[in-house]
Amino acid sequence: MKNTFEKYSQRFLTIVQRFSDPRFAGQVVFVVIILLVSWSGIKSIQSNYSLQQQISELRQRNSLQQLQNDNLKLQNDYYNSSQYLELSARQNFPLAAPGEIEIIVPTTIAAKYASGLPDSTAKQTVTDATPIVPPSNFQSW
Repeated sequence: MKNTFEKYSQRFLTIVQRFSDPRFAGQVVFVVIILLVSWSGIKSIQSNYSLQQQISELRQRNSLQQLQNDNLKLQNDYYNSSQYLELSARQNFPLAAPGEIEIIVPTTIAAKYASGLPDSTAKQTVTDATPIVPPSNFQSW
């Protein structure tokens, strides 16, 4: 144990004696400065990379929000158009345009002449109790 302690103390003394040499001390200081500059450069590159990722993510969010805003503007323009008002009036109220005549046809007669409709005499079973909701005017458009 004493032998290893003496060995390490000898090494320590030789290293300390080498620091008294100005050339060796200058080299050590130079290496320390190079390491610090390199570490600083690596940290700045890493922070720039993370900031670039944040900028990219924010730009993508911004463009997505812009597309959603444009979509809402187009939807508002459609709802304010005379075409939508006419369709809404025809669908929700029994209204017709000036000069049009509304003819009410009984469903039994209409079913005879309509092609592709199921036969009203055949029994139909309903498997789903949820009501069928027609698509909105905007989706149909």
